[in-house]
Amino acid sequence: MNKRVTLDMPEEMLRLIEKYAAEAGTKPDAYMLHILEERLEDQYLLARAREAQRQIESGETNVVSEEEFWRGLEDCRLAI
Repeated sequence: MNKRVTLDMPEEMLRLIEKYAAEAGTKPDAYMLHILEERLEDQYLLARAREAQRQIESGETNVVSEEEFWRGLEDCRLAI
């Protein structure tokens, strides 16, 4: 279910949103929703990357070279 949100923003920001929305061939509200979705996805991916980095630094996860990766797959195939 969608919820309506009202924002107070500087007029210059609104003009830019209207300009970029027009250039994209969409309405300002759809353009803003798209931008917010992209930003939220970026934040999610950044959080996952930070967690992966934390796991690597703490030793919970290992990073292997490409050669080690393929050798491990070959070892698995041979074990079958």
